[in-house]
Amino acid sequence: MGLLSHKVERSEIRPGDHIYTYRAVFTYSHHGVFVGGSKVVHFRPRQIANSSSDISDVYESNVASSCEIPDCGFRQPNSGVVLTCLDCFLGKGSLFRFEYGVPPSVFLVKVRGGTCTTAPSDPSGTVIHRAMYLLQNGFGNYDIFQNNCEDFAMYCKSGLLIMDKLGVGRSGQASSVIGAPLAALLSSPLKLLMPSPVGVATVTAGMYCMSRYATDIGVRSDVIKVAVEDLAVNLGWGNPDEEVSEVNETSNQLITL
Repeated sequence: MGLLSHKVERSEIRPGDHIYTYRAVFTYSHHGVFVGGSKVVHFRPRQIANSSSDISDVYESNVASSCEIPDCGFRQPNSGVVLTCLDCFLGKGSLFRFEYGVPPSVFLVKVRGGTCTTAPSDPSGTVIHRAMYLLQNGFGNYDIFQNNCEDFAMYCKSGLLIMDKLGVGRSGQASSVIGAPLAALLSSPLKLLMPSPVGVATVTAGMYCMSRYATDIGVRSDVIKVAVEDLAVNLGWGNPDEEVSEVNETSNQLITL
């Protein structure tokens, strides 16, 4: 794991890895779970093809629709969880791997959110089961701040769910977007006491890092472990009559194709 970059080669990733790639000249990142067989399960807005706010994901959708690999672009009706091949997931971007179980000291020095968490990952088999189950049952409505692609991948990896519906989701990107303005706002009064621009910048950076750390799923107190079957039933994201055995059978067929 690098301090500045988690870029990896395709040969380095393993089934169950949380991977991501940057979009729109590193403006934001798109996340998914590599399930093996050059397939990735990820989460995006249901009507992405009709949205003009996310050009790169429209590109991804168009690529997947013309891909010759079987089942690339598979999703259930009215669901934002989709299975695509690795090439279509990456588009023109590079491949990065999200890191789990990092020490707080490493997490705090990260300049950008959405690259790692202090929370541990579950075994790869459990991660893949969650991803494939949600492919069949959905992951609710996409929300850029509370339920996005990074939230999806982090739930698949950890099984952790935030109970506070009004708070920021598990996403490190969302925490960064909110944390940066907050840090700048909190540090602005210090300009009266600290005339040095370097001093103000240092304090602002420190507040930004601490705000990200406070919202990390590995340290939050409003996080609980939820089985994927309970998630689908209790939150109304899936069909409660769906048998887990049927989901596993479909999952195995999709991965091996």
